[in-house]
Amino acid sequence: MDKTARVLLDVRGPMQPDLNTMTSLSRRHFIQRTGLAAVALSVAPWARAEGKKPSLSLQLYSVRGDCAKDFDAALAEVAKMGFAGVEFAGYYGYANKGKELRKRLDDLGLKAAATHIGTGSFRGEALQKTIDFHQELGCKYLIVPGDGDFTHPEKSKALAETFNETSAKLKPLGMFCGYHNHTAEFKKDQGKTYWDLFAERTNNDVVLQQDCGWSAAAGYDPVELIKKYPGRTRVTHFKPAVLGDDKSKKPILGQDSVNWAAVYEACVQHGGTEWVTLEQELYPDGLSPMEATRRSFAGLKKLL
Repeated sequence: MDKTARVLLDVRGPMQPDLNTMTSLSRRHFIQRTGLAAVALSVAPWARAEGKKPSLSLQLYSVRGDCAKDFDAALAEVAKMGFAGVEFAGYYGYANKGKELRKRLDDLGLKAAATHIGTGSFRGEALQKTIDFHQELGCKYLIVPGDGDFTHPEKSKALAETFNETSAKLKPLGMFCGYHNHTAEFKKDQGKTYWDLFAERTNNDVVLQQDCGWSAAAGYDPVELIKKYPGRTRVTHFKPAVLGDDKSKKPILGQDSVNWAAVYEACVQHGGTEWVTLEQELYPDGLSPMEATRRSFAGLKKLL
């Protein structure tokens, strides 16, 4: 039985037909006819975000050279492009200045979509400092972009527990921790990928920030990974990727190999995605990082 039908078993009332005895098609027709699907969606936590369009942000690693040269100017240029938010990969002159950086974002009409920080930021006394800074900044998604323990047969278990413990401390504050993949996370241990093992070992509040370009490069379908863990793709990366030796493709979103329309639909319908984050790592045809980013963002907006 599908999830919606199971929920309806508790809300159909004594005069309604027994959904257990109905065919899948009949259940679907009954749910649609009675309008109880809305009730089911209000019950399932992961389903509440279904259908809500995510906001668009930029991972600032895309224009890291510009950020290192003049961070304020880089933020202004990103805002001018039309992004709603930014995901940080370092704070440059704003380290330990959460309030000042928040004001800069506010002045530009940008939000702190998420950040990339090390696992050490979650351990010991560092966690409170991490919380304090990101509360000032207004950033609730704290994502680790890589950790060698992730693909270690034994250490990966302790790493997952670190994320569970951190998640429990962040949740009352409306904050979340999570992990970002590259290709190594799809190595296997006893028949399962480390990505799947991490997902199984962590609670549903731990974000699986799928980098869909890297997932595709590793030979996996980003759409299926989003569906496999509903509600856990709260923030995700749309990174243009050219697969194989296809010379007709370019690493510009909409000109690359990934079916981004299907990925976006999965984010909306299954991922609980709040932020779709563009990341531009390659700059074809001699384009500057800003110009390559601008073109991929145009491709993303055209897709939407």
